[in-house]
Amino acid sequence: MTPTNSLALLQAMLRIRRIEEALAVRYAEQEMRCPMHLCIGQEAIAVGVCAGLSVKDVVFGNHRAHGHYLAKGGSLNALVAELYGCSTGCCGGRGGSMHLIDLEAGFLGSTPIVGGTVPLAVGAAWAAVLKNENRVSVVFFGDGCFEEGVMHESLNFAALHRLPIIFICENNEFSVYTHLSERQPQRLIYRLAEAHGMTSYTGDGNDVEEVLAIADRAVGLARQGNGPQFIELHTYRWREHCGPNFDDDLNYRSEAEIENGLKDCPIVRFTAKLKQSMPTIGAEVERFEAEIREEIATAFDFALSSPKPSSEDARTGIYA
Repeated sequence: MTPTNSLALLQAMLRIRRIEEALAVRYAEQEMRCPMHLCIGQEAIAVGVCAGLSVKDVVFGNHRAHGHYLAKGGSLNALVAELYGCSTGCCGGRGGSMHLIDLEAGFLGSTPIVGGTVPLAVGAAWAAVLKNENRVSVVFFGDGCFEEGVMHESLNFAALHRLPIIFICENNEFSVYTHLSERQPQRLIYRLAEAHGMTSYTGDGNDVEEVLAIADRAVGLARQGNGPQFIELHTYRWREHCGPNFDDDLNYRSEAEIENGLKDCPIVRFTAKLKQSMPTIGAEVERFEAEIREEIATAFDFALSSPKPSSEDARTGIYA
């Protein structure tokens, strides 16, 4: 990997982290009234996967989709405006944090329903086949999706029709406050996907280079007509399930587990690795930080100066 590409990966992860942290701070002002699920600690997966995609490839997120949206090139201004319920938001202020979309960037949507975007992504891949379009569909979801019937139905359909789709399981081991061991029998999730008849991989979701390498291989195979690909990536959610704060006081995670999770920061790990061959990495990070701060300030200014939807907007975007 060239230094330029490495720096781009670092910058993309740092950008998502700082945006999420800024949202967490401003959320306390009570002007963003939608539920918000932050992806702090999980940035390497969104960045590593989306780095190998083209604009025409389509991506679907889940309820924790800020990182997916931003990594695919979604507009930050439109994201922040959406969180404030403004008409300039990516959904016109109607959806909030869990309903994001940017068609120009190829981010086709996120929904709060567990597993809700999985069949949509399969449908997008099916459409690509019917239209003979050389693009892949990518969908991000959590380990909890394997407790939903639609997950298995979607895997079956995708495998049957050898669809160009990449299933990305972000396994952070928790569904709200319940550990994976209390929800599912002892098994490897990626092996379940393999049993459905598709090529499956597993990897370290906090190593952005490993994520990129696995995703590049999977995307290449899917694009070449080799059918659906499944990737299970292990990571860790730093903050509370829903909201801007830490919920360590609830004691559903041990102190040792939390400490180990925070130590395994994808940004710190990758920065330390780059430092071995790039002595000037500190200066690069300072430059990134300054650029990101300015971009974030501009986005909040845009949102706070944007109008709210009017009563005339109520009838737009509906079918009946």
